[in-house]
Amino acid sequence: MSQVNEQILLVSRPQGEASVENFKLVTSSLSTADQLADGQVLVRHHYLSLDPYMRGRMNDSKSYAEPQPLNSVMLGGTVGEVLISKHPKFAMGDKVLCMGGWQTHSVIDATQRGALTKVDTTHIPLSAYLGSVGMPGVTAWYGLVKIIAPKAGETVVVSAASGAVGSVVGQLAKARGCRVVGVAGGVDKCDYVVKELGFDACVDYKANPDPKSFYKALKEATPNGIDGYFENVGGMILDTVLLRMNAFGRIAMCGMIAGYNGEPTPMQNPALILVNRLKIEGFIVSEHPEVWPDAVQELGTMVATGKMKFRESVAQGMASAPEAFLGLLKGRNFGKQLVKLI
Repeated sequence: MSQVNEQILLVSRPQGEASVENFKLVTSSLSTADQLADGQVLVRHHYLSLDPYMRGRMNDSKSYAEPQPLNSVMLGGTVGEVLISKHPKFAMGDKVLCMGGWQTHSVIDATQRGALTKVDTTHIPLSAYLGSVGMPGVTAWYGLVKIIAPKAGETVVVSAASGAVGSVVGQLAKARGCRVVGVAGGVDKCDYVVKELGFDACVDYKANPDPKSFYKALKEATPNGIDGYFENVGGMILDTVLLRMNAFGRIAMCGMIAGYNGEPTPMQNPALILVNRLKIEGFIVSEHPEVWPDAVQELGTMVATGKMKFRESVAQGMASAPEAFLGLLKGRNFGKQLVKLI
């Protein structure tokens, strides 16, 4: 067993776009059995999850979460196996999910509720617990089921449709009998969304970069208007979707990646919210622990039976995490972005 823990620290705040200079790779010694307190567990991470929300936490500004402290390990979800346990409910070799951060190993206080979760990999790949059956999947489930609450026959539009969250939203909406339209960047991603994930249509924002052409493509894909919209992006895409929303439409505000580097994201037609009596609700999935059992039950069953398809972009090794994360923010990933650590 390696006696070294590789870690990525946040060492500076981004000014505008984030860069590799904001991060630093360091090593530390691993905790041994006699150094663990009762209730603690040493976990060897197999995969690290990279997610857009991490960009917001790099800033020292008001948000729904505390800023990432400087000179500390970047926060992030991980899956792996137990190496040493001083907690009766966890044994060596157990596969687990935790917020282990950007490091190869972590010491988790398993006495804290929800800090360490045992997962079953019999029918579900370990990595899926960071994607379709993890936080992104539950995020998709909550926004669709609890906010948009679609009825069969309604039209649901999803931005960032080929990503870890958007791909799940679309498949859940199709399972509920909706017409589902994705928004994604590039022919490959749009083909994937339609041909593999089963969306009814996909609008390529790269092929339609200006509001007029994007509106024309969106109108063709949504002949009956839009009843529900799952928002991951903001900016021009949100403005254009508002023009197609039906009366009493619902919008789940999950992310605004268009403004993550500090760019303003003004709305062009806010009056449409009133005119169409729209419901717009922002949400943070960690504030809704009560939905996780129901969400994971549906998501896990769909993955295990092959009804939920997903794709992963996998970077190799802890040193690759900063570049992979910056690529995620620019849409270079295809599906869920992971870092493989073993």
